[in-house]
Amino acid sequence: MPPLVSQHIHPAGTWRGDHDSVSLSYDARFLRRRMLTTTKGTRFLADLAQTTSLDHGDAFELQGGTLVEVVAAREDLIEITGPDLMRIAWHIGNRHTPCQIEPGRLLIQRDHVMQDMLGRLGTITRHVSEPFAPEGGAYGHGRTHGHDHTASHGHSHTHEHEHEHEHEH
Repeated sequence: MPPLVSQHIHPAGTWRGDHDSVSLSYDARFLRRRMLTTTKGTRFLADLAQTTSLDHGDAFELQGGTLVEVVAAREDLIEITGPDLMRIAWHIGNRHTPCQIEPGRLLIQRDHVMQDMLGRLGTITRHVSEPFAPEGGAYGHGRTHGHDHTASHGHSHTHEHEHEHEHEH
């Protein structure tokens, strides 16, 4: 029997009714095509038209109309508190690190390089395990992509080039 397939997402707040759920980490909520298993054990293929950033509360619609709610999974995070969180948020953003911004605290994915930097900036950090729902990207893509501090693979990702733009005024 072929697996169930979902090719449609209902945004959070636009659907209601009986549903199953699937718990996904922040990274796993960025997908186009992937086999998933719900909390009730149903396997289905998410086969979306394009790579999509899913939010907590969105729902996959399976063929036949069954809904599967996306639940943000608990993740290992760093909670950041202390004075001048606005300045700290700037440093985190300057490194293109996904950050959940809340009153009185910031949350980022665990990263020893970031934790060391934050300590040198005078913050208070502690490890927590919570769902992670960082701010979306500034250009409407719904996602930022952090810098990887773990490995180099021998080539540059810069795309610099010179060109001119002509403008009529």
